[in-house]
Amino acid sequence: MRALHVITGLGVGGAEQQLRLLLRHLPAQCDVVTLTNPGAVAAGLAADGVRVTHLGIRGNHDLGALPRLTRLIRSGGYDLVHTHLYRACLYGRIAARLAGVRAVVATEHSIGDTRLEGRPLTPGVRALYLAGERLGRTTVAVSPTVGERLRHWGVPGARIRVIPNGIDAPRFRFDEVGRKKARAFYGLPQDVYVVGGVGRLAAGKRFELLVRALPQLPGDVRLLLVGGGPEEEMLRRIARELGVADRMVLTGERPYLPDPGDDAPDLVALLSAMDVLASPSAEESFGLAVVEALAAGLPVLYANCPAVEDLPPEAAPGARRVVGGAAAYARELLRLQAAGPGDRTVPAAVHRYDIAHSARQLMDVYTAALAGSNLEVSSP
Repeated sequence: MRALHVITGLGVGGAEQQLRLLLRHLPAQCDVVTLTNPGAVAAGLAADGVRVTHLGIRGNHDLGALPRLTRLIRSGGYDLVHTHLYRACLYGRIAARLAGVRAVVATEHSIGDTRLEGRPLTPGVRALYLAGERLGRTTVAVSPTVGERLRHWGVPGARIRVIPNGIDAPRFRFDEVGRKKARAFYGLPQDVYVVGGVGRLAAGKRFELLVRALPQLPGDVRLLLVGGGPEEEMLRRIARELGVADRMVLTGERPYLPDPGDDAPDLVALLSAMDVLASPSAEESFGLAVVEALAAGLPVLYANCPAVEDLPPEAAPGARRVVGGAAAYARELLRLQAAGPGDRTVPAAVHRYDIAHSARQLMDVYTAALAGSNLEVSSP
């Protein structure tokens, strides 16, 4: 089977890194097209031996990209096209149809209650989304919560398949050596208490709450934010105004998997360097960073995480939902710091999200799409 994955960009983000990990486990010949931003994940895919093509789209209204993508699909002789993220789903589904490929699958990574990949869910966005969705065979939801959101939008249940994001859990096991090296690399003393956050530095992630909580915490607490984005300078400014700039470290984008020639700690080492992960984002489609932190044996504070909330409470006893702002996070962080370090036990929830299992489920979707049928919605 020859499959083409079409994605909006390949910077360091949850959907992008999930695609790279997934391709390591899919028993299919896969190529990737990125509409824009062939960033660090593109380099990682190329290092894995995946052919990556940059379409070079120029803005949201670059209609010339459509015939270019259509020609690429037609000339590649692909059996199936799999699209990821809003713009790529629109362009990819139309181009696949124009190229004569009927087996089209999409994964919905980032739909919230009120926003889709950061954009407000206006009637126009919803109408365009649904028009494009009808051109595919199956839409994969990364959690039961996302599946319900899609049905609420008007996507027929028979067209939805729930396949949760997956992780390579053994890679995230706590590593004492990696912890020491990562802390030394970023100038974090070995005896300080490190609060971590992982994700794009954008408004929806609400990392500002963690910066504002920092002055309410003892002086031996540090904040380690892993990610890049438009709010980086704003977060630095708030930290300066609050007098805690010397207690905050911003690493920029860090890959899920180590890249050749990159000496900086990867995400796995950075999670080992943390004592707790905080995820204040109020709208998540899955909550990949939370699951990765749980795989590292970390306690987790979160505002919204379908990956945890869709499971029984006993599946992730170290994950606690926080309602409120900076003061609420400060209270919970003080409680965890006082409780002392845990034993880094990996909870049962992590084993529900195995990337190899997700890849097998996706191959079932591919087989059904090629046969011209849909699989009924299921849960993880």
